[in-house]
Amino acid sequence: MESILHGIILAFGLILPLGVQNVFIFSQGATQPKWIWSLPAAITAGLCDTLLILLAILGVSAIVLQFEWLRMGLMAAGILFLLYMGYVIWRAKPATTETNKALPIRQQIIFALSVSLLNPHAILDIIGVIGTSALKYTGWEQILFTISCISVSWIWFFGLTAAGRIMKQLDGGGKLMNIFNKCSALFIWGTALYLMLDFI
Repeated sequence: MESILHGIILAFGLILPLGVQNVFIFSQGATQPKWIWSLPAAITAGLCDTLLILLAILGVSAIVLQFEWLRMGLMAAGILFLLYMGYVIWRAKPATTETNKALPIRQQIIFALSVSLLNPHAILDIIGVIGTSALKYTGWEQILFTISCISVSWIWFFGLTAAGRIMKQLDGGGKLMNIFNKCSALFIWGTALYLMLDFI
């Protein structure tokens, strides 16, 4: 029970803050004509998080943290990616306008892969926090801890698409979504700046 609660609280604490991955999944729930059409993005993000959590717990995190050049390369690529994603989200138009089109399944998957696997903040959180926390457990306790962390990710991503769908229904004129996009872009740029200062 301790390992399960630890996994749930830890994973929820890491995934809760607004970030590029959460913003993208939420926006798919708000832009797709039907909720079910936003599921490819949620499923892809869930699979990516599952992969990263498994790799972190299986010990790959220790290897990554040993090589400074690998960590620096990941940070540099991630900063550029976050700056670009902030620009894209800032310029995004509300989902209710005729000029805005929902992303097809293929583009959803590609974007979800990029925001999940090219986000250094999320990767370092999973490696540095979940990976090291898992060292506390062995055997079944570690398995339960792993399952708890993965379950939180999947539930969260499906919940985000549903929340995006609800916002779309409440926000007929697209004003709230426009404000959300601007705030999200500023947050993402702020994250990139924070990483850049740490990088320098």
